[in-house]
Amino acid sequence: MEHMIMNNTGFPILSTLIFLPIVGAIMLLFVNRSQEGSVKRISLLVSIANFIISIPLFTNFNKATHFMQFGEKHEWIPHLNINYILGIDGISVLFVLLSTLITVLSVLVSWNSIKTKVKEFYISILILEGAMIGVFCSLDFMLFYIFWEAMLIPMYLLIGVWGGPNRIYAAVKFFLYTLIGSVLMLVGIIVLYFTAGNTFNILELMTKTYPYQLQMWLFWAFFSAFAVKVPMFPVHTWLPDAHTEAPTAGSVILAAVLIKMGAYGFLRFSLPLFPQASMAMTPVMMTLSVIAIIYGAVICLGQTDLKRLIAYSSVSHMGFVTLGIFALNVQGMEGGILQMINHGIVTGALFLSVGIIYDRTHTRQIADYGGVASVMPVYATAFMVFTLASIGLPATNGFIGEFLIILGGFKANQLAGVLAATGIIIGAGYMLLLYQRVFFMQTNQKVLGLKDMDGREILTLLPLVVLIFWIGIYPNAFLGFMHESVRHLLERVNTAGIQDVAAAKNVIEILK
Repeated sequence: MEHMIMNNTGFPILSTLIFLPIVGAIMLLFVNRSQEGSVKRISLLVSIANFIISIPLFTNFNKATHFMQFGEKHEWIPHLNINYILGIDGISVLFVLLSTLITVLSVLVSWNSIKTKVKEFYISILILEGAMIGVFCSLDFMLFYIFWEAMLIPMYLLIGVWGGPNRIYAAVKFFLYTLIGSVLMLVGIIVLYFTAGNTFNILELMTKTYPYQLQMWLFWAFFSAFAVKVPMFPVHTWLPDAHTEAPTAGSVILAAVLIKMGAYGFLRFSLPLFPQASMAMTPVMMTLSVIAIIYGAVICLGQTDLKRLIAYSSVSHMGFVTLGIFALNVQGMEGGILQMINHGIVTGALFLSVGIIYDRTHTRQIADYGGVASVMPVYATAFMVFTLASIGLPATNGFIGEFLIILGGFKANQLAGVLAATGIIIGAGYMLLLYQRVFFMQTNQKVLGLKDMDGREILTLLPLVVLIFWIGIYPNAFLGFMHESVRHLLERVNTAGIQDVAAAKNVIEILK
């Protein structure tokens, strides 16, 4: 398996990205609680440093191979064959970059909005960053599972300590949903360990084939964790509560990165490890995806809370992602991966924008707004960009992702493609209606005298505006990363399908 891991720089860049934020969190423990300014500056410097360190992943990545890159391998617990193995490919590289960027923006947007337990808040943010990057880089199942579970604790605290009035209910619901699914996945990991000859090495596990019945059982064990995290219909109900009660930074990280890990799990584990089961479950997965697309979009039409509307829109948008993945063709899968990045950028931007105006008005009720464009024109312009990207206007990133997914969906199942396209139409309806009610119509007394965005807030949103148009105008700068990895993954899945056909023909011949 060594030949499947490449080290592009000779520097342990992935370990640095994982542990630098954790070291920064430990440093904050020794800062006096009263020195809030120092806490914020250290947190910002650490997050910026981590983002800068992640840039070589973009510039030095070899797009011509599907092999894991920037690899690291060390013995950890030899008698259990548990090793510290890291690496990224064209599927995971963009998520690491997204994680480091979103953390910087989350620190910036929280600068004035967090008033209590400031030190603990930033410690939670930095630990969460390290765990998120660890999930995307881990190539040993036990290491992956440790990072996967480690994410729960800081996010639970962000919601439960710094959230809204119903924060305890939302935090406990989030924790229980994700924990139960994760425990079932752990059972599946242990079964794989013994089935494959006592190894947790993910690359080694992918070289083996497993009986169809075992694949089906394991597919559902892993599905229980990944479907909750996406979140897929009908295990999505924790998401609106978590988003509504979480502080702005918590909502941004949850929307931009955490819910991507379920779809990433399908790509990294379910499809390559259980290809026959994945193909057999494709109709179910596509049906659930289409239901999520339409259901989430329709529910958005009746929402009165800004954050709750954006939360339900995530259910709809992530339905597009799973539809693209399980279309099992190049267009759908690349569109699904790109749409995960797009959703992280656009929905993260929308939550940042809601946080900016919430800090001024302390209300999320849509009815409390109206005429905001007349008092905050710069803010209204930025929100319009994010709105248009959310509904998939050409030249924005949302258009590229949704176009590829619909194209892939049509190739896999025409009915699924048509039904998914209706979700785009409904999405345009609820987002434009939201914009009209908040920024135009009669000016509400509660928005009179509001100050437009300051320099820090503009700086927070500007990178996301740039990315929206960069991906929208030149998508191949990002699609190029995933071509080889997607091709290799589909080759593995389709080979399993050919084996199924050959096996079926053999059975028919025997029966004759």
